[in-house]
Amino acid sequence: MSYEVFARKYRPQTFDDLVGQAHVSRTLKNAVAQNRLAHAYLFVGPRGIGKTSTARILAKSLNCIKGPAVTPCGECDNCREIAAGNSLDVIEIDGASNNSVEDVRQLRENVRYAPAKGRYKIYLIDEVHMLSPAAFNALLKTLEEPPEHVKFIFATTEPQKVLPTILSRCQRFDLHRIPANLIAQHLQFIAGKEKITLEPAAAHAIARGAEGGLRDAESMLDQLVAFCGNKISESDVLNVFGFTSEQTVIDLTGRILRADTPDAIDLLHQQSESGKDMMRLMSDLISYLRDLLVFKAKPDALKEDVDPDVQKSLAAHAELITTDRLLDLIDQFAAAEGRMKWAPNKKLHFEVAIIKAIQSLGQTTLDEVIERLGELRGGKALSQRESRSVAAGVSPASQNPAADTAATTALRVEEKAAPINHEEIWQRVLGKIPAKSFLRTLSESVRPIGTDGRNFLLGHAPDDKSKIEALASTNNRRQLETLLSETSGRDWSVKFVAKDGILPSTTDAAKPAESFKDDPLIQEAIELFKAEIKS
Repeated sequence: MSYEVFARKYRPQTFDDLVGQAHVSRTLKNAVAQNRLAHAYLFVGPRGIGKTSTARILAKSLNCIKGPAVTPCGECDNCREIAAGNSLDVIEIDGASNNSVEDVRQLRENVRYAPAKGRYKIYLIDEVHMLSPAAFNALLKTLEEPPEHVKFIFATTEPQKVLPTILSRCQRFDLHRIPANLIAQHLQFIAGKEKITLEPAAAHAIARGAEGGLRDAESMLDQLVAFCGNKISESDVLNVFGFTSEQTVIDLTGRILRADTPDAIDLLHQQSESGKDMMRLMSDLISYLRDLLVFKAKPDALKEDVDPDVQKSLAAHAELITTDRLLDLIDQFAAAEGRMKWAPNKKLHFEVAIIKAIQSLGQTTLDEVIERLGELRGGKALSQRESRSVAAGVSPASQNPAADTAATTALRVEEKAAPINHEEIWQRVLGKIPAKSFLRTLSESVRPIGTDGRNFLLGHAPDDKSKIEALASTNNRRQLETLLSETSGRDWSVKFVAKDGILPSTTDAAKPAESFKDDPLIQEAIELFKAEIKS
């Protein structure tokens, strides 16, 4: 008897044998048990995760002599013929090579005939997205109202290419990529059956390389047995397929996060000189950073997908970097990966990406500058929200509704008894804006002149056009409208009106920068950031 590869020898034969597709197997088992069988099914998902195997198991469940049965016996003629792929009642069609209208016309003619032995005649069309639009349209009527003895099962890796009119006539099942831990466990199961010694680290290396495809993992194990014999170690997996060990990726990430540039570059050179694929290493690094990001957001989310030892490394690295910095790192390495695809010297781009990433970790962000300036101003650290408000020109106190409760309440009482005092409202608004902020400087160029419905009218001199354009920007207008609402208790829209008789403003904005050098805050900021004021 000829040799049978692992992917065929250990193909799932019942719904319980499916790996990592519990949501699909449970639904189909219940449908068979309750006799709620659709006339057409569509299985969707990437390669090697069990679409065709699921279709064959469903066919066996329907045509088993003891069925319809949730668990087919696997011993009757119908089950054996379906498993071997030579059943007269289960017609497997390759959509890539039978994609014409003529092929569908022949199928429509054949569906009229009763099954030879089984309960149903089942048409299993693999890669159904390869059918031409004309062939899809020719199949529509038969697919919507097939004879009672006919069931259709479709499988595809690209559901977006299937016509919506076909999708709407099928029950769709999306099969997922299989978690690495489940693949590793299944490989250990096969190794036990075949009397092969497979190291746990080797099984995880194969599982990571398979990227969620069980068939790929089984094929890789087959190849390793041919190379190594009955004892397989992690180093064998790395050498045969050019993978990088998980520990190497962890070490590289740690050196980057600790800003250890020489050691990070040295490790990269070691991997390059040993023949490792730089694109694969970059992909593994991005994948690990992604896992680190998910771990920071929800540590329990990776329990099924990563090894316990890797989780310990993720916990240690999570303490070394903030989420914002980590997002920047992922963006930088993803951009470098895009450049490496077309670059002849991939190691060069990898080196540059590592150096830039480490440099970016040492740079001060704008939020940190704002926070430090807040500490200088108030003598204590402000919250991030308050710091941003100061940068925008709004007093932190105005962000706290409780701070202005009494003033707002009193003003609302006044509004019921007398007309609105626009001048008083405007002075309160100005009082909430820091004296030396840019918004305060611009706001002193206008005067309240009344209302027009929901519009709070602010008059300005015709010669102040440039200042009014800056004041009327989206951010400044939104801040003024927010302060007006908090002060008056009413929603206002700010409207600027040029009016004769209002003198052009002469404020501190026209003074040279040197006039602010004596301000203590400016002096401390210059000393802290080693800055200088230029004219």
